[in-house]
Amino acid sequence: MNQIDARGYSCPEPVLMTKRALEKGRPLTVLVDNQTAVQNITRFATGHKLSVKCRQVGADFELTIE
Repeated sequence: MNQIDARGYSCPEPVLMTKRALEKGRPLTVLVDNQTAVQNITRFATGHKLSVKCRQVGADFELTIE
């Protein structure tokens, strides 16, 4: 499984990182540290007909995109 760590980046960088990583394959796990990134990545993925699961891990969020 591919994984990227987008914690510490402000939008739109986490979405751009996600887009580049998805070009290499799925499933993809994305770590982010804010709700705005969760919303933007979810919107991007669902707009491309991908499923997104999100879970909170401590203060961070883990999104799995398939």
